[in-house]
Amino acid sequence: MFTPQTTEIDGLTLAYETGGAPQGIPLLFLHGFPQTRAMWHPIAPAFAQDHPVILADLPGYGASGKPHDLAPYSFREMARRLAALMAHLGNETFAVISHDRGARVAHRMALDHPERVKAVTLMDIVPTHTLLTDLKLRVAQSYYHWFFLAQPEPFPETMIAADPNAYYESCLLGWGAAKLTDFHPDQLTAYRAAWANPDTRRAMCNDYRTALTLDLADDEADLGTTIQCPAQILYGASGAMAKLYDVPATWEPKTTQMTHAALPGGHFFPDTAPEETAEAVKSFLKTL
Repeated sequence: MFTPQTTEIDGLTLAYETGGAPQGIPLLFLHGFPQTRAMWHPIAPAFAQDHPVILADLPGYGASGKPHDLAPYSFREMARRLAALMAHLGNETFAVISHDRGARVAHRMALDHPERVKAVTLMDIVPTHTLLTDLKLRVAQSYYHWFFLAQPEPFPETMIAADPNAYYESCLLGWGAAKLTDFHPDQLTAYRAAWANPDTRRAMCNDYRTALTLDLADDEADLGTTIQCPAQILYGASGAMAKLYDVPATWEPKTTQMTHAALPGGHFFPDTAPEETAEAVKSFLKTL
């Protein structure tokens, strides 16, 4: 149903899949850490009858290019390249369905390209600036990886290299209401193949290194900027974010049109509850 492709955008290869209907608002699906576009395989077919569907690997992740510099991993730069990918595919306007790191890219995309992003779904995040500047003890305990992965190269890469599957699987299981059997075997195979690549592990660390520097500075400069398009905030009812924050309240001042819902499961509820996730997003898109 979906065709794997690659395209070079300003010297960086982006890997993605396309499929779905020729009509309807195009949908760009963005995954998070430590996953690839394979996370959307159980969900994306539910949208294929009514929308063009694009599943992209974030820069540094999956089969996308893995530059050594930090700058390409800023949410602003990733958003710019992915918006350029959509233009390359003939989609001047589109909606973004996103989770985790992909949702942070989507947040930045909605701010920087308001004329192009017509709707955005952000799954299980609070704003980056909120998380980093209002850092609570229990948040730091749950999301310690933000600071571990951001340590200078090659410290985290060397530690993870001892057993990449053990480390990244601990991330899949560490943020609420998930067990390894919740993840489809084909998805785990795709994730493990990505984790086996030392360049992918370095790139994922660079993503987090950039968050504490470039991304935080960008967010501080744009504290008064709000998402202008309709925004859907979804979060796992049993996840760390729901336990540690009033998630909708963190987004209320950063949006102009917001709906929100808690879905069953933890941080990885798109994997553990794909049908419920698809239905929630479809209901949101019908309101546009």
